[in-house]
Amino acid sequence: MTFRKRRVVVFSTVILVPMLLFWIAFTALGNYLVGEGGELQGYTSIVGNYDDYDTEAEALGREAAAGTEKLEDIKYLEELSGRIRERNLYLAVRRNKELYYASDKQMAAMDLSSLPGFNGTQTGRLQENAFIHAGHRNLMVRQVDFRFENGDEGSLFVVTRILGLISGKFLSGLIVSMLTILVFTAFLLVRWLESSIFTPISAINIAMNNIRDGNFTYTLSTGEEGEIGDLYRNYEDMRLRLKESADEKLERERANRELISNISHDLKTPITSIKGYVEGLIDGVANTPEKQEKYVRTIYNKANDMDRLIDELTLYSRFESDRIPYNFHRLNVGDYFGDCVEEIGMDMDARGIELNYTNLVDPQTMIIADPEQMKRVINNIVGNSVKYMDKEKGRIDFRILDEHDSVRIEVEDNGKGIAARDLPNIFDRFYRTDSSRNSRQGGSGIGLSIVRKIIEDHGGYIWATSREGEGTCMHIVIRKYMEQDDPDVESVEDLEEI
Repeated sequence: MTFRKRRVVVFSTVILVPMLLFWIAFTALGNYLVGEGGELQGYTSIVGNYDDYDTEAEALGREAAAGTEKLEDIKYLEELSGRIRERNLYLAVRRNKELYYASDKQMAAMDLSSLPGFNGTQTGRLQENAFIHAGHRNLMVRQVDFRFENGDEGSLFVVTRILGLISGKFLSGLIVSMLTILVFTAFLLVRWLESSIFTPISAINIAMNNIRDGNFTYTLSTGEEGEIGDLYRNYEDMRLRLKESADEKLERERANRELISNISHDLKTPITSIKGYVEGLIDGVANTPEKQEKYVRTIYNKANDMDRLIDELTLYSRFESDRIPYNFHRLNVGDYFGDCVEEIGMDMDARGIELNYTNLVDPQTMIIADPEQMKRVINNIVGNSVKYMDKEKGRIDFRILDEHDSVRIEVEDNGKGIAARDLPNIFDRFYRTDSSRNSRQGGSGIGLSIVRKIIEDHGGYIWATSREGEGTCMHIVIRKYMEQDDPDVESVEDLEEI
């Protein structure tokens, strides 16, 4: 439930529930008081028109009908007044236009003009109730008209204040009922607000404390809709993202430690070799020109290995910060990869590895790529093929295939292959299939991860297939360049800004 709906519920509850319960209490209490044994027994309602005002009014009416001499007696009128005062009834007698008797000061001060007039046709009869407004009071009046012995017009009024009809017991009952209703309504609202708002917020506060303490496994779940439900789901989304980020950070730290260890190991090997050969030169072990040349060439090769490792470390740093430089150009597929194969071919000949090149795409096929970074991709893949070549007669097949709107490049070798358990992980950073880390095959473990990063930045994707003991094939797919894709590009300079 949304907060807007909760506001409507609270407002309706505060207004409607007390009104409904108060009406029930009013009706029940009124029925009890005017029912059998009730304090107001004999009245048809608590405030309203009555058939019988009360027994005293009926008695006065009978006395007035029987004779008027008693109504002229002030002592008798005072006796009647004392008898009916406890019933909240008051007497007033009017003689012609003046007040003849009043049972209390309020009656004495009452404006006689507000009372009903003398009705000669109803002399001696108890007349119907009349409601009058005298000053700030609302009164109910029963009237008996008569004549004094000298013939003056006389009227006996049995008066009560309408509020006086409501007994003290009834008023106290209403007050207690109202307080009970208000307390009950407030209790219901507090319990409802506690269960629907305060309890969920308290649970979220506990969950946020767990997040603060680094516990990303504390979960919150709810089927509730509205703002509370959204808050729970947003917390879960935040928790999952923070957990993923923390896991990635831990993995990155582990990988960095592994990288440092790997680089240290790979740097230590050529440094140790360089120191040994330099000491051999210093100590005169290489005492012939041929040995000296061999020692110097070995030192040079080891220095190149160190330079390669440093270059990979530098590239890895750029890779981590997403700062690999790209200069995109529109490249002819056949021409570009033909040149790459020709350049690689010379090295393969020197190593005794057969290199086969197949181009099955249209001669005009173009792609958008960074030639330098794409060459790095090819060199890394071919370098891995050479590094793990275990056949006496090595072979690398380089194929370019047409995939309708894409170009697929395949580099396949007949090396030792990759185990099925390792194949899904070879593009992960720092992952290495060989645990020996010997100087002949050991690498930093980031070469293929850089390859995947470059291909994905070109809008393509890469995967590998392999059979252990038979060889490995790398598959690269890059989208073709279509004129309609980029009608505003007219030169290489424009492409460099893509």
